[in-house]
Amino acid sequence: MTPRGFEAPWVITGKPGEAPLREAAVVFDDAGRVLAVGPKGDLHRAHAGLSWTRVEGILMPGLVNAHVHLELSALRGHTRSGGGFGPWVASMMAKRQELSPEQDLEAIDAAVSELLAAGTVAVGEVTNSLASLDALRTAPLLGRVFHEVFGMRRETAQVMRGLAEQAYAQQPAFPPHLSYCLAPHTLYSLHPRSVQELVASARERAQRTSLHLSEHAAERAFLRDGGGPFAAFLALRQVDPADWDPPGVSPVAYAKQLGVLGPDVIAVHLCATEREELVEVARAKAPSVLCPRSNLFIELKLPPLYDILDAGLRPGLGTDSLASNTTLDVLAEAAALSDRFPTVDKGVLVSMATFHGAEALGLSHRVGALAPGLAPGLLAVELANPVADPLRHVLRSPPPKRRVLVRPAMPTEARPMGETP
Repeated sequence: MTPRGFEAPWVITGKPGEAPLREAAVVFDDAGRVLAVGPKGDLHRAHAGLSWTRVEGILMPGLVNAHVHLELSALRGHTRSGGGFGPWVASMMAKRQELSPEQDLEAIDAAVSELLAAGTVAVGEVTNSLASLDALRTAPLLGRVFHEVFGMRRETAQVMRGLAEQAYAQQPAFPPHLSYCLAPHTLYSLHPRSVQELVASARERAQRTSLHLSEHAAERAFLRDGGGPFAAFLALRQVDPADWDPPGVSPVAYAKQLGVLGPDVIAVHLCATEREELVEVARAKAPSVLCPRSNLFIELKLPPLYDILDAGLRPGLGTDSLASNTTLDVLAEAAALSDRFPTVDKGVLVSMATFHGAEALGLSHRVGALAPGLAPGLLAVELANPVADPLRHVLRSPPPKRRVLVRPAMPTEARPMGETP
């Protein structure tokens, strides 16, 4: 078993608060774990006789796409952009009815390949059908699978949960590099008692689950008084009305009322939030994930990043789905935020695409940073000419080309359902 050494003009560790290292190196063992990272000269002396690979570029950890809907991948280029949530979801559902299962599976396979090519090493996959599971079985990706449950009426929600549990039970074996948990879709699309039961079930199993929270203005309007674009969408589709009354408060306040705002529920999107609501999310120690390019695609709006960071949140990043995005490159999410929030620390943005995404998924003990004991993978970012600021270079739009030098070894041991991989 021979360690492998890589050196480059710049190394970005991904750890919050750590500046890029100039003329630095990283040493990996055969299992893809980091043995050491630091100045090149120090590591050469500490690992005498080791063969070194010189990379004329920037070394950084693999990316973490903390929120993706792979089963919607066949919808790329077929949905309405810029008209708001109602027109977007209507166009998505209309097109989805035209697709065959074979088209969906082919698109999922291509999407997984796209994730790997971008340098992704871990994902938070959100699914309604487990259609992406076969593609993820053989992919070298750590992650969590969140199986969403819908149902605005109590009876419907119970049936949908039963169907989800049945679909899971029919799986021959769950891959050891992934974990599984049922998840409430949103506070407006699932009966409140079912939301509470799903979160309680996850907590009993020491699992982490996920919740789309304060994604768009239509969500706020519906929870306020039962009106707005989402209500109009339901009426157009002649959906039976919910058997619960709108709470008359914001999504974040409602999540707090229901007792589902906490460190074991990932708050995804937070695009339609106000400053005091973000403070509540931070106070609850809820992990958070932003999907900025998806929000731009649907509503031409970005999450309030300055307020999010000022509240003390350090969110991960996700691409959402190809029904609301053009690529699955989470580094492009960080670049989009860099373009529109130019005074935000570039190191924070890179950590959002790596370490903070791993934190949100509860995987920062394995991936997200070039640090001893972790197995984060290693990317080489293309560098045609010397640069004085590697973080700015990595966050260009579009992001620079990169190649994967090391992928983390996947666990192979059997685990109980929901245990962290």
